[in-house]
Parts: sequence; structure tokens; C-alpha cells
Amino acid sequence: MTEATVRAQSTAEDTDIAPFARVCAVTEAPSDLADIGRYRGVIEDIWTIGPKLHGGTMVAASAAAATRWLRRTVPDARDMFPISASTDFLGAPDPGEVEFAVHTRKTGRQICLVEADLVQHGRALVHTAFTFGRLDDTPPLHAADVVADMPVEPPADALGYGAEAPMGDIVHVAHGATMAMDRDWARFVAGEQGEPRLRLWIRPRPGDERDREVAVFFALMAGDISPPVTMNLGRFGWAPTVQLTTYLRRRPAPGWLRVISTAQQIGERMFDEDQVVIDATGAVVVQSRQLALLPQSSW
Repeated sequence: MTEATVRAQSTAEDTDIAPFARVCAVTEAPSDLADIGRYRGVIEDIWTIGPKLHGGTMVAASAAAATRWLRRTVPDARDMFPISASTDFLGAPDPGEVEFAVHTRKTGRQICLVEADLVQHGRALVHTAFTFGRLDDTPPLHAADVVADMPVEPPADALGYGAEAPMGDIVHVAHGATMAMDRDWARFVAGEQGEPRLRLWIRPRPGDERDREVAVFFALMAGDISPPVTMNLGRFGWAPTVQLTTYLRRRPAPGWLRVISTAQQIGERMFDEDQVVIDATGAVVVQSRQLALLPQSSW
């Protein structure tokens, strides 16, 4: 994907400059219980993988609802963000209208605990336990060199996610952001096998990037943006997430986010996948780990 292609894709997308802001734009709804916050939202079909909603986007939308509730009920927590999210997927929601039921478990000067259920058609389909705290805003005392030789921006030969791309008709999330994948690490694209690892670049639309709070939730979503690393082993298909844990470390700098995805162990039925999200300054913004079921199809 050349620089001109990236620029053209971004220019075309400027007609809708802030689609992720709509994911985060939850509105308060009436609640029968004083200690339960209720919110309504819409997650459009561009935030899907195949026909179903993308997991990281649902985590981010739930985080937006939990943040609204905490800031309304605990004024001293107005500068807190969800620094940790532990998510269980109880079902697979469809794009469209969703609701959120939010409950505070603990409030404190440093840490608050909030739980959120994403509800559709009266059924809780995604449950997330959030830990709220204050983001890092100073250089770390120690930082591992996780970015290695990954360029800040996609190189000329990076794989795009347009309609003509190998995954463009599946990863609809790419229509809500600008995305590219490292050709050298994605061996499955060339019909080959390789190590279970992938590298990607993702950047929010201009309006989403300029909204500093939306940019934080976008980075949280990016912690679940990589395709299953098992594709490099010839295992394709749906890899249902059993459990996803995400850490939000700091506010991302403007520009491309780099995502590095690896696995520690791939078993007969399950595999793990770690993702690290690095911003344009080289700082780690998000870390995640998920346990997923191994896709059953192969070459």
C-alpha cells in the first residue's frame, strides 16, 4: 500500500470524519434502580467482523457508558479512565441499537470498580468488569523494546484493507478507520505458513483523532484489532474469544497506532493472543491478552 493509496483512502473517509465518536456517544436512559445506570447506544455495521460486532468495539462502547456513569455519580473520579477491562462474551450481538446496564462496585481516591453489561433484545451479551484509575502521563521508569524495527507508518508494500484487499470483505472495521497490515509477517496472504504473529497499523479518522477522549476509547478498541495469529498456521475461520483482558496505559499521541500480535501457546482447542498497541512516540498505550477457541478450518 503506497503512501498515495493511504492518502486517498483517508481523503475518501473524510466525508465521515468521526464514526467512532458515534460508538462512544451513549445517552442516558431511565433506570428503575438508583444504583444502576442505563444507557443507549448504536454500533453500526461498519464495526463488524463478518456479520457480528467486533469485540474490541463493544468493549470500548461499554467503557464509554461506564465512564459516563462514574463521572456522573462520583465527581472526584472525573479524571479517571478504565485502565483495565476484563470481558466475557456471553453471546454475539448484531449491529444496531444496544443498551448498557452499569453498576459501581467500589469507589476510592485511586481506584474505582465498575461493571457494565451490553444488552440487546433484553439479554446481556457482553459483560465487562472495569478498573478505573488515572492514566500515566510521564515517561516510564522502564520500557521494553516491543516495537523493534516496526516503522511508525505503514511502508509502501503494506497490505491495505480496501474492498479489493484479501480481508476487505470481512474486516468491516477498516471502513471506520485507516488500516494496513505488515506483508512480511502475514505469511498466510501469500498462501504460506509462518510464525503465529502479525503486525498492523491503524489510525482513527480525523474527527475521532482530534477528540482526545474518543481517541482513548479508539486505542482501547485497537487492543483487539488483529486477525487471529493462527492464520499463519493455516487455521482460518471464526476464533470465538473465551475471555479478553485489556490494559489502558496512557493517552495515545496523534498519528498511527502500531499493533503487534503474538501467541505464547496454540493448543488443540484453544490459543492465546497478546496484542501491544504503540503510539507514534513509541509509548505503549494498550496491552491485551485473550484466550480464544482455535478455528477448525485449515488449508
